Amino acid sequence: MSLIEKTKHHFLTKEFFLFLVIGCINTFNCTFMAWLCSFLITDANLTFNIGYILANLCACWMNSRFVFHDTLSLSRFVKFFISYIPNYIIQNIIVIIFYNWLNYPPVVSYLIAAILGIPITFLMVKIFAFGRK
Repeated sequence: MSLIEKTKHHFLTKEFFLFLVIGCINTFNCTFMAWLCSFLITDANLTFNIGYILANLCACWMNSRFVFHDTLSLSRFVKFFISYIPNYIIQNIIVIIFYNWLNYPPVVSYLIAAILGIPITFLMVKIFAFGRK
């Protein structure tokens, strides 16, 4: 299968579209929760991490229910969170670059981080957490 065919196979699908919709909801949840935390915690990096973890609890359930139509088990839940590790690292680096180094506002930094992590996250969730090829 060529690279173009592989790309179409993974990204021009109903699953990816639904993943994007849930990703938008999750991005809002993460940003909103991080913003709420910012009233109690002044460190934008820490508030991002708290928002990220809380939002991904919701994302795990939504992806299981609406994208991959699987029951949520402890094993799948753990795999889901493991599949988000590359995204987590990428997003944290982006927040450090845009917020800490370039002085972008925290919310803008969070949104940039979310958008850039989407393709890698989808493949990890699809293949590793839900076992779809």
